[in-house]
Amino acid sequence: MMYETIQTRLELEYKLYDKILIALSGGVDSCLAAYLGRQFLGRENAIAVISNSASLKEKDYKIAVKFCTDHDIKYEVIFTSELENTNYTSNPDNRCYFCKNELYDEMKALISKKYSNFSIINGNNFSDLGDYRPGLNSASEHDIKSPFISCEVDKEKIRGLAKQFDLSVWDKPASPCLSSRFPYGEEISLEKLKRVEAAEQILNDFGFEEVRVRSFGDIAKIEVSSKMLDQLNEHHSEIDIKLKSIGFNKSEIDNEGFVSGKMNRVLL
Repeated sequence: MMYETIQTRLELEYKLYDKILIALSGGVDSCLAAYLGRQFLGRENAIAVISNSASLKEKDYKIAVKFCTDHDIKYEVIFTSELENTNYTSNPDNRCYFCKNELYDEMKALISKKYSNFSIINGNNFSDLGDYRPGLNSASEHDIKSPFISCEVDKEKIRGLAKQFDLSVWDKPASPCLSSRFPYGEEISLEKLKRVEAAEQILNDFGFEEVRVRSFGDIAKIEVSSKMLDQLNEHHSEIDIKLKSIGFNKSEIDNEGFVSGKMNRVLL
């Protein structure tokens, strides 16, 4: 009954927008946002926009495309150029703001060229308001709609709704942009982003799904779920060899385990 009530509220919210472009990253939040747009507004009025940027994992890009194909969601692929912006690559503590500016500027350009009178929505949810997310400021400045925030739908309810709709991504681990793996102030480059992506794939290949490889210069600090730490210690020597083969000098296990947003602790 709870999810039926949430769905009704969301349908009323979506119908205020009429025609929408949805920023789709391949995560459960944006996938559900795109799915609901397709259901509530129809195929031609709810277009997913996938930004195939350097900071998006290739496998997340493929997940986003497959999700659209599986659910008959019309989509567009755009290419953002945040790596050409020194405000982004210098990696300040509001880096996300500049990334979202690039995304929303490109989406607005798409509206001007092809989708007149469309609004833009994202998958930001009510739980995001309790975290440090400078991208929210960019969304506000660009008049981006966030139906999950408007309807006070948090992460747990999003996963519940996605499971109810039998969406394959309902339990997908969160996968924020690759730039979040670097301490603020360390310069971001395409080479570094690709190295982190390859490092996390190595961990995935060893059976660790929820993982972060934090990059501190040439040191890789590995975070996995605390319940998987014993398994990580067991395989660390093999993993260390593979991480060195892609350019890290050494790797360390973070014995606290995986904690989302750990890099933001320096801001507190």
